[in-house]
Amino acid sequence: MKKVISAFLWIVIAVVGTGALATIALQRSERISATWFVVAAACFYVVAYRFYSAFLAAKLVALDDSRATPAERNDDGRDFVPTNKWVLFGHHFAAIAGPGPLVGPTLAAQFGYLPGTLWLIAGAAFAGCVQDFVILFCSIRRNGKSLGEMARDEVGKRGGFIAQLAVLAILIILLGVVALVVVNALKTSPWATFTLAMTIPIALLIGVYLRYLRPGRVLEASLIGLALVLFVVVAGQWVADSASWARVFTLSGVALAYWIIAYGFAASALPVWLLLAPRDYLSAFIKAGAIFSLAAGILIVRPEIQMPALTKFIDGSGPVFAGKIFPFCFITIACGAISGFHSLISSGTTPKMIQREGHARLIGYGAMLLESFVGVMAMVAACAMQPGVYFAINSPAGIVGTAPDAVAATISGWGYHLDPQTMINMAHAVGEQTLFNRAGGAPSLAVGMAQIFSSTIGGERLMSIWYRVGRFMVQEMGGRVWKPFGQTSWMPSVVISSAFVVCAWGYFLYQGVIDPFGGINSLWPLFGIANQLLAAVALVVATTILLKMGRLKWIWVTLVPMVWLITITMTASWQKIFSGNPRIGFLSGASALVAQIAAGKVPATRLTEIQRTIFNLRLDAVVTAVLATMILVLVFEAILRWTAILTKRSEAVLHETPKIVDMARMFWLGLREWSGDAAYERYQRAAVRKKATWVATRGEFYVEQVERRYSRPNRCC
Repeated sequence: MKKVISAFLWIVIAVVGTGALATIALQRSERISATWFVVAAACFYVVAYRFYSAFLAAKLVALDDSRATPAERNDDGRDFVPTNKWVLFGHHFAAIAGPGPLVGPTLAAQFGYLPGTLWLIAGAAFAGCVQDFVILFCSIRRNGKSLGEMARDEVGKRGGFIAQLAVLAILIILLGVVALVVVNALKTSPWATFTLAMTIPIALLIGVYLRYLRPGRVLEASLIGLALVLFVVVAGQWVADSASWARVFTLSGVALAYWIIAYGFAASALPVWLLLAPRDYLSAFIKAGAIFSLAAGILIVRPEIQMPALTKFIDGSGPVFAGKIFPFCFITIACGAISGFHSLISSGTTPKMIQREGHARLIGYGAMLLESFVGVMAMVAACAMQPGVYFAINSPAGIVGTAPDAVAATISGWGYHLDPQTMINMAHAVGEQTLFNRAGGAPSLAVGMAQIFSSTIGGERLMSIWYRVGRFMVQEMGGRVWKPFGQTSWMPSVVISSAFVVCAWGYFLYQGVIDPFGGINSLWPLFGIANQLLAAVALVVATTILLKMGRLKWIWVTLVPMVWLITITMTASWQKIFSGNPRIGFLSGASALVAQIAAGKVPATRLTEIQRTIFNLRLDAVVTAVLATMILVLVFEAILRWTAILTKRSEAVLHETPKIVDMARMFWLGLREWSGDAAYERYQRAAVRKKATWVATRGEFYVEQVERRYSRPNRCC
């Protein structure tokens, strides 16, 4: 009977989810409620986790809880630490949840709500979660080795070297683009700049408090830090309203870029306990609260989706970034559907902390589903705005102009009515000087969140506070990406390595800040290409390992998403390098600027800036070409290895750590079964589940079991 009820419930969930997805995909005659998005995503995710991830765990990788994990095998109390699965789930989610799942869907909303939503939901279940789960499993079986080390061992030395180079290059691009998102969110906004700046001394205070003043008093420090963070969020309005203080905290994009570069260097050189750890810890409260509050707000308010399912910009003429829906929708939404950066986490700290192989399903597959849910909510927040408002916020000045009347005329000409006074009133409501030309995703996401929250808590009177909380969440998630690379005790090593990495990503940041198109138009596609190429690397390694494990029957699980990613990234790379459209192609964009200089159309005051932009566009083309070439070489190396294995010319040698059975745990479990403790705990859980009115004591349960055992024949002869 239980199986019948369970099957019926899962059928109901599947039918409801299918109906919600059908409504999203097929409804055209009238606007639809955002509730359908939440219902469709939630139903799809729980079905995918219950059935598809169970299939992966049982058939594809065959998780084995009797094997000792790296945390058990190498427990040193520092790097290898067995951790409760729910604590590790939170740690893993915090590590993978940067600004990508919030910013990417917001930018991709220019195509309409339909393509991005479908890619977020399906891409996560069949690609992103698979990558995170399988790479986590592979690293666990290899004593916590990194992605690059696994590539070297399983694909070959050349493949491993190429993978490690690609990882470093992609990380530098990722850091630069994330920093650009933060700069675009902060520039000309004294409230936002003050709020984020004040979190630094607050973090220093908490670090010193926990280290020296009140060691170990985490609850006290948490309450103090959270109260101070909330205070500076509110105090930011006082700063913005003060003419003298507003001037101090109103910074240009270039000035903010220099400050962020300086902060990045300082944060990497200072002890982790002093700044990074307390700052991440405190910001987690607001981020987690804002994410789940957004979901609740959508369910309560049930806002209507204002953006059409498909916009006119699917042809590649989009103002936020140029490029057709294929392939640019699928590289713009990287995090939230599939992100190569996650493979670094799944082969980094997480496998060194996991207690059981069986926990990999929840942590690897489940955490990625949760991030995808964040992406769906970001899409809803962006599409719940009027399309004209969305495009006014995200379109760069080089496309729509800077004067309110000019911006309104341009956007209205696209068929999306915009009243300049609407933007002025909205900027005043959220405490900003202007909301025009704020490309980067964070401001439009925050406005969407503020509109939803203002309908539930506080009304328009508190709309500015909700706007601030939303943007604070995006800015702080950006801070999670930059961590010290290899903390050591030798300070010269720390300084030199930090300076190298900071200068590398700082260059890309500065390039984006001075870009007349806002930087997002060129750098976000470059980031998406790099991130998805890294995911292709991870899936190449995963496919090679599964082939060596003899899982040829199920190899499609990683092979299909790998082929899809290589297809979209290579198509996007080719278009970004060689497209004849100056807004898409790096080389054609540089040539167009050269032609303007030759025709005398560039003022002398901007000549140096334009020449620097030409150099940067050509550099972007070279970087894209190098990354794409490295991945193609890695794929070629992998295909050679696969062919050799399938034709029996090479032995399929796995580089797994030898299986070590946790004898102490097996003995303890056996002892509990023999003593009856395990049986009594199972009885207690069943009584709670059935809501029993009477529960036997341990002694009564023992007597009952003994009487049952000896009340009938229990042996032969």
